[in-house]
Amino acid sequence: MSHAPQLGNAHRLGIGIGWRPEIAEAVEALPGIDWVEAVAENVCPDHLPDSLVRLRARGVTVVPHGVSLGLGGAGRPDTKRLTDLAERAEALGSPLVTEHIAFVRAGGPLTASPALEAGHLLPVPRTKDALRVLCENVRIAQDCLPVPLAVENIAALINWPDEEMTEGQFLAELVERTGVRLLIDVANLHTNHVNRGEDPATALDQLPVEAIAYVHVAGGIERDGVWHDTHAHPVSEPVLAVLAELRSRVSPPGVLLERDDNFPPPAELSAELTTIRETLRTPGPRPVRGTSAAPESGPSRQDGPAAPTTTTDPARQRLALAQASLLSALVAGTPAPEGFDSRRLGVQSRALGAKRAEVVAKVAPELPRILGGGYRAAFLAYAKSRPMRGGYRRDALDFAEHLLIGDLPEDPAARRELTQWWRDRAGARPPSRAVRIARVARAVLVGR
Repeated sequence: MSHAPQLGNAHRLGIGIGWRPEIAEAVEALPGIDWVEAVAENVCPDHLPDSLVRLRARGVTVVPHGVSLGLGGAGRPDTKRLTDLAERAEALGSPLVTEHIAFVRAGGPLTASPALEAGHLLPVPRTKDALRVLCENVRIAQDCLPVPLAVENIAALINWPDEEMTEGQFLAELVERTGVRLLIDVANLHTNHVNRGEDPATALDQLPVEAIAYVHVAGGIERDGVWHDTHAHPVSEPVLAVLAELRSRVSPPGVLLERDDNFPPPAELSAELTTIRETLRTPGPRPVRGTSAAPESGPSRQDGPAAPTTTTDPARQRLALAQASLLSALVAGTPAPEGFDSRRLGVQSRALGAKRAEVVAKVAPELPRILGGGYRAAFLAYAKSRPMRGGYRRDALDFAEHLLIGDLPEDPAARRELTQWWRDRAGARPPSRAVRIARVARAVLVGR
């Protein structure tokens, strides 16, 4: 099987920052920016944001960063999503595109169950089944993209039971079997150190650092012993220490600062970039440590490339059932699958709900305005047992309809405004009171 041409090690990206509409003007004014990364799903190839057009005209490289492909999912990559990613790469003249080693949806035909959307990135189990499926999905993506692909390690709040590989081993095998490049997020390595007890230095020792296309650096916050990779806080010293560990092994072709929310003044962004440059300029000595042996159950070079599979491939079906069971527990309130820490699943479930609430508030800002201070509590209550079913805009409509079915909000003026908002976007009249009562009764019966 032919793969997309690989990004040469000589291609140096330099120092970059995540481009977001909220800080577009600040990004353009920042000194010493060699490149930017834009969320692929937020860019329309036919109508590129003026800011990105100006940056490109200045010679600033733009890399599209996908968040919804779900390469780690049990299903094969969606053709439409791959086509969209390819179009963005071509429209931006990008040297590569990036995505995540994660699953974002589960259920559907492989499990004969309702399709579920996570609304966020979830970790894949580090097993032979998951690796085989991931490798085939990466190859499919490579064959469909006009430029090389790099994939990112993600932050995780939960551990899969009975994993067969460490993160470093899993990434090394993925590169060996597919030739894919790596986007190493040092903040995610730190997150997994706090949340999963995994040593970042060991992961760096085991993964092929020569395959790194570029590096992410981002901020987060620790609450109750759990590290949340928020991208809304300053970069912490432990994350910079992981960056220094990586720099002691290799000079990465590119390093990028991510910030997605709670945007600081431009001077603070500039100061963080300066700190990153200084960390890269003065790498510390590499610590002396023994070579970690791979577990007997882990992969070996004798495993060879994953063979082509069919729709009924047992590895895909096993992975599909496991992922659907986990996602259902996280977004639909079903019991925790065997072997998972139920308390940590609760943390992950609440984090997914909070993420949904934040994004819905961004795509439909009228809802928090109409509902006022009660928006967040109302949305989290709605999200506890109602999974997403078609993206955040659909989620906003479903949430509004859910409120109207329950004769909410209680204030008549707010309810009329919400009704009009729903009607303008749903293209139909809101459900009548009789229909609302019938739906509530049906929901109660189904829930028993």
